[in-house]
Amino acid sequence: MFLIFILLAVVVAALSGLPGILLRRSDDGGERISSISMVCAACMGLIGAVGGLLGYNGKSLALKWPAVGGGSVGLDALSAFFLVPVFLIGGMGAVYGLSYWPHRRHPVSGLRLRFFWGMLVAGMALLIIARHAMIFLLGWEIMAFSAFFLVTAEGHRIASRQAGWIYLISTHVSVLALFALFAIWRHVTGSFNMTPAAPQALSQGVTALCMVLVLVGFGLKAGVMPLHFWLPGAHANAPSHVSAIMSGVVIKTGIYGMIRWSALLPDVPVAWGALVLLLGALSGVLGVLFALGQHDFKRLLAYHSVENIGIILMGFGVALLGRAVQRPEWVTLGFGACLLHVWNHGLFKPLLFFCAGAVMRVTGTRQMDQLGGLAKRMPWTAAAFLVGAVAICGLPPLNGFVSEWLLYLGLLKGAVGTAGGALAALVGVPTLALIGALALACFVK
Repeated sequence: MFLIFILLAVVVAALSGLPGILLRRSDDGGERISSISMVCAACMGLIGAVGGLLGYNGKSLALKWPAVGGGSVGLDALSAFFLVPVFLIGGMGAVYGLSYWPHRRHPVSGLRLRFFWGMLVAGMALLIIARHAMIFLLGWEIMAFSAFFLVTAEGHRIASRQAGWIYLISTHVSVLALFALFAIWRHVTGSFNMTPAAPQALSQGVTALCMVLVLVGFGLKAGVMPLHFWLPGAHANAPSHVSAIMSGVVIKTGIYGMIRWSALLPDVPVAWGALVLLLGALSGVLGVLFALGQHDFKRLLAYHSVENIGIILMGFGVALLGRAVQRPEWVTLGFGACLLHVWNHGLFKPLLFFCAGAVMRVTGTRQMDQLGGLAKRMPWTAAAFLVGAVAICGLPPLNGFVSEWLLYLGLLKGAVGTAGGALAALVGVPTLALIGALALACFVK
């Protein structure tokens, strides 16, 4: 039943932009109908996601797809978890866009933006419930092309066009890696179904190759350092509510892909857990260092996306290490930190981008050096930005602190009992503390 709610939400979201296209361009009623449709889709999707989180998952739904032997979609707790920010920010961003990108000011780009906004949400939801590689890839491509048209909404600006094309190239390098992953999976398992492989189905070499393709294919989408090159330009030059959904939600599909596909592998060596942990530490530290050097506040927020993806990856790395050495407490704390930070970042980063859009709308600039004294003119925006800044710095009592504290516990727990765990803690704990300190300095600026 709850899977049906998700499928209905996918259809309604995909069609939500049509009223604006079909109605007269001089009429702003289409944007209201589109926004209402998107909010309805978000409500249906959230109902389905909450049902999945509560365990009312039901059976997978088979779809006829003769070319590849059929396919299926399904709802489990992991899918439901990632669907919550998709529909939450999808609905909120549609409402925000009514004032930020109204039809009367953007009669042409506004139509395109609302249409591809719905398609973006539909594509993300589809890939998250996919249980077949081809359906997964269909959702991935819908998401990728929709994001390109959203980033280039201001196509008359050279910076927007450049950012869009760099994003499109990177996302299709990602697709090539996923094609290779699916082909190998089909060869060794005999099926495109996303079900766990038998213990002896994959050799160590094939497992290593699959992990490389997982890290490249999904790491590009997530913006993992050094595969982040598309991210600052795309997030800085897109409309602010597009930046919000790309930073808070779209890049998390890369994290979802890593978790989903690594769970299908029969075993993960210790080296891969260590590699993911190191990539997370690298992304976290370099992301916040690059953010410190920015004067454009949207680029600053974009680099903080790289930083927070690093924190999420560190939690994932701890979980993989725990799985490799059969330490369930590491797995619990690592995945707890990883998944909770997915939600946390999906809340405070859109909030910060929404605030940035409000500042741009009033001042007409993204350069922090030209700004000052805005708290008196924009007290509600200042208060909201303060909440987001405290959360992203990982300060108590807000949500960013909770997930980072779980990661500290996971790293410190790993330091007891094994040399590998002690080494992970030796690297991870100071790195996480450094990230927090630098983030605080950045947001004080």
